[in-house]
Amino acid sequence: MQVEVITTDSRGFTPEELSDRCAKKIVSVADTAPPAIRDQAHAFQSAVEATVNFYMHEAVRNDRLTVYNALLSAGHPKLAELVKDL
Repeated sequence: MQVEVITTDSRGFTPEELSDRCAKKIVSVADTAPPAIRDQAHAFQSAVEATVNFYMHEAVRNDRLTVYNALLSAGHPKLAELVKDL
């Protein structure tokens, strides 16, 4: 079993970074696989990464909208606008 540690400096992971990691966990292929199968697996991995990336961005947008609405409801319109502009 391989263990991998990935860190960031003064920030969280971007949707692109998480999508890449996720796709590699979902789709893997041995280096010893026949070239046609390996190429097909890599193409599928790229498609999975693009799909996960799209939905990660959607999740971020929806979460910010939820926080924005909660701040507005709590009477903090200026703070809500700051969150919306992130």
